[in-house]
Amino acid sequence: MSDLKAQIDEVAALVKELQKDGKKDTAEYTEAVEKMKELRSQLAPAKEKKVVLTGEAAYLAERMALIEKLGEKKDAYPHKFPTTMTVKQFVATYKDAMAEGEKLEDKPEAIAGRVHSVRTGKTAFFDIIGNGVPCQVVMAPGVYAGGDDAKFKEVSKMLRRGDIIGINGLPGKSKTGELSIFATSITLLTPCLKMLPTDHYGFKDQEQRYRQRYLDLIVNYQNRRTFETRSTIIRHIREYLDARDFLEVETPMMNTQAGGATARPFITKHNELDLEMYMRVAPELHLKQCIVGGLERVYEIGRNFRNEGIDLTHNPEFTSCEFYWAYADYNDLMVETEEMVSSLVMKLFGSYNVPFSMETKDGKKEEYTIDFKPPFRKIRMIPELEKLTGKKFPAVLESPEANAFLQQLCAEAKIECPPPLTNARLLDKLCDHYLECQCVNPTFIMDHPKVMSPLAKWHRDNENLTERFELFVMRKEVCNAYTELNSPMTQRERFEGQMADKAAGDDEAQPIDEGFITSLEYGLPPTAGWGLGIDRLTMMLTSQMNIKEVLLFPAMKPQEEKDEKKDKDTKESKKDKKERKKAEKAAETAEKKE
Repeated sequence: MSDLKAQIDEVAALVKELQKDGKKDTAEYTEAVEKMKELRSQLAPAKEKKVVLTGEAAYLAERMALIEKLGEKKDAYPHKFPTTMTVKQFVATYKDAMAEGEKLEDKPEAIAGRVHSVRTGKTAFFDIIGNGVPCQVVMAPGVYAGGDDAKFKEVSKMLRRGDIIGINGLPGKSKTGELSIFATSITLLTPCLKMLPTDHYGFKDQEQRYRQRYLDLIVNYQNRRTFETRSTIIRHIREYLDARDFLEVETPMMNTQAGGATARPFITKHNELDLEMYMRVAPELHLKQCIVGGLERVYEIGRNFRNEGIDLTHNPEFTSCEFYWAYADYNDLMVETEEMVSSLVMKLFGSYNVPFSMETKDGKKEEYTIDFKPPFRKIRMIPELEKLTGKKFPAVLESPEANAFLQQLCAEAKIECPPPLTNARLLDKLCDHYLECQCVNPTFIMDHPKVMSPLAKWHRDNENLTERFELFVMRKEVCNAYTELNSPMTQRERFEGQMADKAAGDDEAQPIDEGFITSLEYGLPPTAGWGLGIDRLTMMLTSQMNIKEVLLFPAMKPQEEKDEKKDKDTKESKKDKKERKKAEKAAETAEKKE
């Protein structure tokens, strides 16, 4: 090789000399160049630089090699693993069944779960999580695989955090008293191809937790308690109503007309019928038609869809329970609400007192104790507003004069109300400002004006008001209920008032539903109707200030769109910065000239 390099150097020197003498067009120069090419072609090709994989890439390569070794359609992804019990059952059965260092040789068990942590050495330890319950797995050389050292080493090196494994073994307690299963065999059921966030850094980014809820539940498995509580709430409500002879029904999710609540609907299309349809904003009108038909006590737990803003207490789709009760009124509903909610709290906490913590805007934590002991406080809306504002409200609140009065009150209190400035919206803002802020413990705000309640019956003591209440907890509405309006004539008048609001620009106002009015003409008995937001109540009972925390998969803006907006904002800010510096320089130059 050194001789070859010497020859190349010699020919190269000749080429250089011929170039210097201006002999590039001669045959001698051409022969020298060709000779140099020939000699260089005999050199050994340079070795390719070895690519060293690190981080996620190295981890994935290692895992894919394992899958290839085991066989993707053979041992890497088994079809089944027969368990004798769940991890939860294992812990419940054996946690108090033995002393420290004891093993139950005659009680072989098989459990499965996801590996949460790995500690290898002479003896290997794995912490697995099964259905939210942790359990330690011990791989001891003398016990595992009948003492087969090769199998022990192979399996202990193979497993990683996040792998789903099945364990056959013996229940026991370690020398430190920790309940364990002493493995006799371990089967890899599903390899984890992604590196889990480390215990040190965790998985805390709020937005990513919502986008990757599965990963949130893997790493922060304690968060499942929120969703277990949510399930308990739904089960309790269902059992409570079933015990009182209510019939659970299902009503349409799509309708040709949006109604049942003051809200902007989602619009979809039925292709076969070439028909524009609306996702339901509430099941109310259909449930009342059930009452007309003789189903005297009905309820539905289901999803509603409202095409409105997303904030800490609103998600476009949400879960509610609504029930309707013939021959009852809103006074009966208040009693039932107190009993249902307080019994639920007692079931969850063993007390009427519920701890609640929230973070203020300046980052400080505020601790509260919500007292759910009945009876709940009651606030009559208009008298309380009159007391707090020091102003006498007009008896009739539908008039233009009342609108001017309400606008003035809002202006004086510096309350912002986005247009359209309808009487109902202004009253709602005043209520929010003066009344809702008082409602930390469960409080009924009741007897709303007619203009705010198009489906509620007039108050028997004051026909300008309605027999309606809303339940507030921690300053948030949880429940809405009223004595139902059952006069078809008055209902048509209320719908027409809503249409006037819609014409003024209120796209949340309800349209006239002729089918519903026709059902009322057949006769709706005196009826009480009630609706509760499952998501909101779950927030109150799990100490959450963000509705996304109680929804497994909340509505999120697409990641690409969010990133594009971020990039755009960054570009704009750079442009603004450039313009500012340019302006500052021009001003400085002008100042010098002066």
